[in-house]
Amino acid sequence: MTATNQNPHRRILSARRLTLLGSAAIVGAALAFGGPTGHFAGPAFAATTQAQQGPAGFADLISKVKPAVISVRVKVEQTADASDSNGPQMQGEEGMPSFQGTPFEKFFRQYGENGPRARMPHHEMVTGVGSGFFISADGYAVTNNHVVDHAKSVEVATDDGKTYTAKVIGTDAKTDLALIKVDGKSDFTFVNFETDAPRVGDWVVAVGNPYGLGGTVTAGIISAEGRDIGSGPYDDYIQIDAPINKGNSGGPTFDTRGNVIGVNTAIFSPTGGSVGIGFDIPASTVKMVVAQLKDKGSVTRAWLGVQVQPVTSGIAESLGMKNASGALVDEAQPDTPAAKAGVQAGDVITAVNGNAIKDSRTLAREISGMAPGSSAKLDILRKGEQKTIDVTLATMPNQPEKQAKADDNGAMPGTPRLGLSVAPASEVAGAGNKGVVITAVDPEGPAAEHGLKSGDVILDVGGKSVGNVSELRSALSEAKSGGKKNVLMRIKTADNTHFITVPIG
Repeated sequence: MTATNQNPHRRILSARRLTLLGSAAIVGAALAFGGPTGHFAGPAFAATTQAQQGPAGFADLISKVKPAVISVRVKVEQTADASDSNGPQMQGEEGMPSFQGTPFEKFFRQYGENGPRARMPHHEMVTGVGSGFFISADGYAVTNNHVVDHAKSVEVATDDGKTYTAKVIGTDAKTDLALIKVDGKSDFTFVNFETDAPRVGDWVVAVGNPYGLGGTVTAGIISAEGRDIGSGPYDDYIQIDAPINKGNSGGPTFDTRGNVIGVNTAIFSPTGGSVGIGFDIPASTVKMVVAQLKDKGSVTRAWLGVQVQPVTSGIAESLGMKNASGALVDEAQPDTPAAKAGVQAGDVITAVNGNAIKDSRTLAREISGMAPGSSAKLDILRKGEQKTIDVTLATMPNQPEKQAKADDNGAMPGTPRLGLSVAPASEVAGAGNKGVVITAVDPEGPAAEHGLKSGDVILDVGGKSVGNVSELRSALSEAKSGGKKNVLMRIKTADNTHFITVPIG
């Protein structure tokens, strides 16, 4: 795919250079795991007297935490060519590191060590590699879901070169986390999760298995927090600049006290190698997910039952809000906790149990972190008035509600003439009984520019329901006479229901 120049965040996604760091698509050759000999039992690191503002070195810290970090090797059934540049760390013949991403890649892909090679046939067992770390002395370890996904077998290698068979206890695709277990031993070195929130600028150390090179240590700082990389509904990544590469997936990142602040899961890379932009799942998320995986092998999340979108500056202006924050409800789905509690389309959820809601992602994380059956207090803004609604949360179904795409339109000059033709929905077969159906769109008009298409149904304009052309014109005129530069519309498409803002003057 070709990168766009609309904004740096979307360039990451459209270029598909957001690389998962370990998976199950590598040629099945034996790996050479190894590291310093010796065994360390008990918590790897309890505390350090090192000052947070800049340690002279990390040797003492590494000597204590490194034995808890493991290399994870899985066998999967490969059903496609093992040449995906965004796939896992590749392994060359006889355990030698691959030349992937170098000028020698084409030569070794064609000839290998023993002459020409054919492309990998379908349905062949192959080996993938990643990283992980023990969180208990009896062999529980954390890694990424994409490392062990569809694995037929899992092996781990410890820092002293020993190899053990592991089993998958549970996985959670939504956060890309997995819990595995090595049986038969009770004195593995393990590490603890940090309980304090990390800060941007803090020193961090990553340990893992990049490109099959076990026991690799890199250092850097926390570059940013709260990153959304478009990988799932609960994105809240820590960005670090400590170099991590393919094969680092599932490995830990430590603070200077030797506690885990995050799990390495992805990098942004134009080349496939580290450019100093890596993403970690925060320890707070990992602890919550791992506790459920250990208890029941899966993760159960609470569910509100709303389709939401972020509040943009254009939407905030249309609603008379001072700040563009909160989650705008496009629809409270029928027979859900939200609908039963009285949540309506057009409500802006600003807080849950007193915790401010910045955007739709914040709402998703806040609700999912609660237990099904628990009660929540929603602070909402409805037609300029603040309200509090009590709701009893349900269990998230397998197919949760859709989240509408953000409306990126801000305040723009325009006219009340939108450049579209409409008809009452009740007069158009299959359109339902509410709203007006767009029957034609001027490709040069504001409606087309803002994504409206033939077949879309306009349900509300400026908070007022519209059922015919007259009501549509009246709502537009009222919004303009009230000094609005943009009008907020609720639109039903074939995929979902969502709000957009359209300029009117």
